[in-house]
Amino acid sequence: MYILIAGGGIVGSNLTRNLVENHDVVVIDIDHQVCEDIYSRYGAVSVHGNATRVSILKDAGIEKCDVAVAVMKNDADNLAFTVLARDFGVEKILVRMRDPEYESAYRKAGATTVGSIMELMVEKFVIDIEEPRIRRVASLGNGRAEISIITVPAHSPCAGKTVADIVNSSGFPEDIVIAGIYDKENDKLIIPRGNREIHADNQVFLVATEENMHRAADYLMRKR
Repeated sequence: MYILIAGGGIVGSNLTRNLVENHDVVVIDIDHQVCEDIYSRYGAVSVHGNATRVSILKDAGIEKCDVAVAVMKNDADNLAFTVLARDFGVEKILVRMRDPEYESAYRKAGATTVGSIMELMVEKFVIDIEEPRIRRVASLGNGRAEISIITVPAHSPCAGKTVADIVNSSGFPEDIVIAGIYDKENDKLIIPRGNREIHADNQVFLVATEENMHRAADYLMRKR
């Protein structure tokens, strides 16, 4: 993916470090030294300039961007970047929010993920960028477990199987709970029992550690 990060501070540099190996990452920062540091440390392309200027965004490749991330120092700049990224047709836009009063504006501007807690933000953003199949709802016990949603695809061999069949399968992690099933077709939330079937396009609510969540996603989303 082509990922554009506006802001090379703590969050921006950590995101770059986590993503640059597997993606094309470009960082925009108004500080020339920050740009040089990003390039020397991680080998990521850096663009010196203001990420709220159209000319700078074009230089950074906004027109071919898959994911735009706004992690600059103030909400006004991040909001302006969000508006411009949406105008260029970027579908996935992640923003760092400092003042909660900006949340509604971010949502209206087209932000798809709004993060506000520094410790969780990098991990959350990386998951949202690299694991669109897993949608995190909440973190429990200081990150020891999480609640996430996985949509069962039509090609999954789990489609049509019961909860009992799935959880008793050798490929499904033991330490995980299927806490709910959302049937989008009938707009119905189901608290599942063992004999409840899981169908294609159902959204499954899972409680597990991050490692087991990824293993469950691999199992539920594999192809027949």
